[in-house]
Amino acid sequence: MTFINYPIIIRQAWAAFDPSRSVQEVDDISALVSTNHVFRITLDGGDRVIAKLSFFGKFEQFKDDHRIIHALANNLLYPFENVLAKSLMKNGQVFIYRHQDGPVDAWVVFYNPIRTLDRLPRRLDETDIRRLGAEMARFHLACARASSVLPKYAKTLRSDIQGLLDLLNTEAGQAEHHAHADVIRHHCQLFLENRQKLVAKTVETMPVFVDWNIGNFSVTDDLKLFSRWDYDWFRISYRVLDFYFFSRVCSDAGDRTVFSYYIGPLAEERFGWFLEEYHQIYPLTEREIRFLPEAYRFFILNYVIKYGRYFFNDTYAAQLQHDAYTIHLPSIEHFSVDPILARLGLNTA
Repeated sequence: MTFINYPIIIRQAWAAFDPSRSVQEVDDISALVSTNHVFRITLDGGDRVIAKLSFFGKFEQFKDDHRIIHALANNLLYPFENVLAKSLMKNGQVFIYRHQDGPVDAWVVFYNPIRTLDRLPRRLDETDIRRLGAEMARFHLACARASSVLPKYAKTLRSDIQGLLDLLNTEAGQAEHHAHADVIRHHCQLFLENRQKLVAKTVETMPVFVDWNIGNFSVTDDLKLFSRWDYDWFRISYRVLDFYFFSRVCSDAGDRTVFSYYIGPLAEERFGWFLEEYHQIYPLTEREIRFLPEAYRFFILNYVIKYGRYFFNDTYAAQLQHDAYTIHLPSIEHFSVDPILARLGLNTA
């Protein structure tokens, strides 16, 4: 494994951004659960900025993500105008530093530090859940309204799933997934068919910050969204991609720092409370609700099976993938959205 000296790269990136100010300290504040590394930089005079370094995926996608996030941050209207951290810019563009040295290809973007308030309690009561549902509907609606001014985005659910299918035909993919290749192909095909049938060209896409865990956003004392600082999984896609994570936050067990990806929270009464309030403000459609299990299927295929070994240590990644084949993917076939449709008055039968 290639050793990467992160602080040196961060210092080089800052020198390329503003050589007139020196870096006094580089502190690693990463959550250590993803392929992104986050640093707090103290400059001469005591000013601070945040740096994010990544080397996972493709540079062009990293660049697209952060330019779009910055555009969104600058186009969200009150009361969400300060929810997202804004990137530092140079020559009229988001500054992105690319470090290439032999096998190392790493990219750095700088942010202004974002203010945070309270985290949600581990287990929410019904009032909390209903307030959160209404607030997230307002935030999604604000994101949707800003969509028209954002740069174009190349990454799609279909291209990601096709990428997994292509991976199965490579030597590396065969080595990692040969025992389950037929299962993966089956679920990829189901996803592609159901996506085409349910949402393709009929459901609008919008900016979504996939993965809403309690630790990566903060709220006011009355559960108004105050800030969302963690942008690890960002896409322009269907808003229901966010919903599995909202269901985890609302679940009876409460959100946990130990990751588990059971489908159960989507069916809980508690998530129903969230959806009822959300639906009052930003109404959902029958097609979107019917796509919920497919959004979950996509998450398991793309982020657990395809990329799990990049996000987690080897032992935990292996356990997550084992659970994906034995528990998570099979559970989709037994999940019914009918109770959710009935609850929201979206039955068409």
